[in-house]
Amino acid sequence: MKLDTQFVRAQFPAFREVSLAGQAFFGNAGGSYTCGQVIDRLTRFYTQRKVQPYAPYAASLLAGEEMDEARARLSAVLNVAPDELSFGPSTTQNTYVLSQAFAAMMAPGDVVIVTNQDHEANTGPWRRLAERGFEIREWRIDPESGHLDPQALEDLLDDRVRLVCFPHCSNVVGEINDVAAICARIHAAGAVACVDGVSYAPHGLPDVGALGADIYLFSAYKTFGPHQGIMTIRRALGMALPNQGHVFNGDTLYKRFTPAGPDHAQVAACAGMVDYLDALYDHHFSESADAPSRGVAVHDLIRAHEAALLQPLLDHVAAKNTMRLIGPADAARRAPTVAIALAEPGEAVAARLAERGIMAEGGDFYAGRALSGMGVEMERGVLRLSFVHYTTRQEVDGLIDALDRV
Repeated sequence: MKLDTQFVRAQFPAFREVSLAGQAFFGNAGGSYTCGQVIDRLTRFYTQRKVQPYAPYAASLLAGEEMDEARARLSAVLNVAPDELSFGPSTTQNTYVLSQAFAAMMAPGDVVIVTNQDHEANTGPWRRLAERGFEIREWRIDPESGHLDPQALEDLLDDRVRLVCFPHCSNVVGEINDVAAICARIHAAGAVACVDGVSYAPHGLPDVGALGADIYLFSAYKTFGPHQGIMTIRRALGMALPNQGHVFNGDTLYKRFTPAGPDHAQVAACAGMVDYLDALYDHHFSESADAPSRGVAVHDLIRAHEAALLQPLLDHVAAKNTMRLIGPADAARRAPTVAIALAEPGEAVAARLAERGIMAEGGDFYAGRALSGMGVEMERGVLRLSFVHYTTRQEVDGLIDALDRV
């Protein structure tokens, strides 16, 4: 089965936008284009249902139903219970709220393990707990490859470790970590596994239930949706942590880690993400299946397409002695987020690529710890080229040609 990119691109209004014509988007790790299904739902909510939800009149009831629909359908795809999924203004904010909850439950001297492969949003809130008497241990990447060695984690685990926070994949290294195996190690040590899925989820929503993560976080605006953070947390853990929401919401799991009220319209619009995934499934597959199985099928379809496009780019970069590829050179082991260290600042190269119709970026991408850990000079940063499944082979070929020319 091959992904029908013509069908895919027809679902995204950006590809019909005159102002974007003639440009190839390789900045997707910072935020993807939004699918039409999400835009339609957001527009409908703002024009027909922009009232306080859950009141006993028609517009309000419909608003509440759409919000509930988003939670129910997304949780089904992710293979978790509906109340185990909650929305927040961003993954950064969700992580900060979680850190406050854990701090209130832990005792001084308890240990949190973080990595230096992480984006700052997932590691910063946990590292700041050191100021409150908790020990922070760092699971460090290999300075050459950027790889997180599970054995190195084993050496850090003991009976004082309460929580291990790590990424599904890094936003600069790109290597896909074996979440299920890592979570099993963490659980064997009696600790909680918190997984940052922000850089992985755009490449196919995972079966969180199968991964075994106690907490899994990602961002809707990077998965073709509105600007919301999405978090799953196991019910037993979520109810054991201190409530961070309004006191009267303490008995409702999906409200316990949302201190402020949710953005009603954006929550409702997240159902459009599942509309889109369902459209992909129905276009490519004829078999009926439940939501988790449909999600797995679409995930695998997306991953196969992206890997086929990614390998030629990795081969091209790896063959150049003027470029240092960050992370593995095997497309099967990584997401299509390709960071390249160059002799000049990545931002300067990105500006020249823009003149050739390539939309990309340079900098540190809030991943300074990972880049420093691999010896990248921070004043230069990296050039980052990231794509998702709506990218075509022609666009990748054009990117490779543009790289050579600049």
